[in-house]
Amino acid sequence: MKMLTLFLDTDMDITPEDAAVYGAKLISMPYSVDGETVYPYVDFDVFDSDAFYETLRQGKLPTTSAIGEQEYVKYFEPEFANGNDILYVHFSAAMTNTFDFMRLALRKLQEKYPERKFYEIDTRGITTISRIIGLAAADLYREGKSAEEIVEWGRTEVDHYAMYFMADDLKFFRRSGRVSGLSATMGNLLGIRPIIYMSAEGKMVSVGKEKGRRKALDHLAQVVVDLGEDVKEHRIIIGHTGNLELAKELAAAVREKIGECEISFQAVNPTAGSHCGPDGVGITFHAIHR
Repeated sequence: MKMLTLFLDTDMDITPEDAAVYGAKLISMPYSVDGETVYPYVDFDVFDSDAFYETLRQGKLPTTSAIGEQEYVKYFEPEFANGNDILYVHFSAAMTNTFDFMRLALRKLQEKYPERKFYEIDTRGITTISRIIGLAAADLYREGKSAEEIVEWGRTEVDHYAMYFMADDLKFFRRSGRVSGLSATMGNLLGIRPIIYMSAEGKMVSVGKEKGRRKALDHLAQVVVDLGEDVKEHRIIIGHTGNLELAKELAAAVREKIGECEISFQAVNPTAGSHCGPDGVGITFHAIHR
C-alpha cells in the first residue's frame, strides 16, 4: 500500500519531539561556529538555547550554509525506495539556495523512481511562522488527509499566518544581509529596535522602528490587533532568541489588548538565530494577511 511520508526541517523550529508526535521525518539545517559545522539534532540531542545565545552575546558570529544534493538524496531515497510518496513542508525557498540542490536531487530520484510523487508547501517563512504552518499541516497529515488536500490547504492558509518581530542587536542582520529595508547604522547606539516581518514573498522586510524595547513590544502586540483573524482559534507562538522573560513580556502585552488566550513560547533554532542574534522576540498568529 502506497504511503505518504511527511518531512519538516529544523529551520522551522521543529524538534525531534515534534516530529515524533506526527510521525514525520526531520531534515537538519546546519550552522557553523569557529569553522565547525553543526547539524541540529544530529550533532546534539537537545538545543541548549540559553547557552547558544550566550555565546552570541559574547561575540560569536556563526554562519550558515546549504545542505547539498547528496544529503537530500539520503533523506528522500529511502522513502521512494519503500514505495512512499513525500510531502515536504519547508522554510522559505526565497531565503536560501539549498532548495536548488534539493531540485537536483529530486530530478535524479524521480528518474529512478518515476512512479513516486513529491509534494511541497513553501511556508515562505522561517522559525515560528514556519513552525505554526508546519504544525497545522501536520495536524491534517495525522488526520489522514491526502497530500493533494494538504497542499490545497496550504495555497490559501500560508498567506493567513503573519510573523512580526524585533531585533535587538543589528550587527547580525547587517552581516547576513537577510533583511531588506534595514539600516543598521547607529541603530544599536540609539536604542532603535527595527520591526521586521515575513513578506508574502518569503523574505524578511523591515517595516518600522521603535525607540526602546517597551515601545517595540507594544508595536508587536498592536499588530496582532490590527491584522489578527480568528486569532484565538489558532495557535499563537512567541519566538525568542535566548530571552524567555522578554517573550513573556510580549505575551502579557498581547493579552492586555486581546484578552486571555493560549500562547506558546519557542526558542528560535540556532541556524536562524545565527542571523537574528540574541534577545530578539516576535509573534506569529493567524491573520487577515501578512
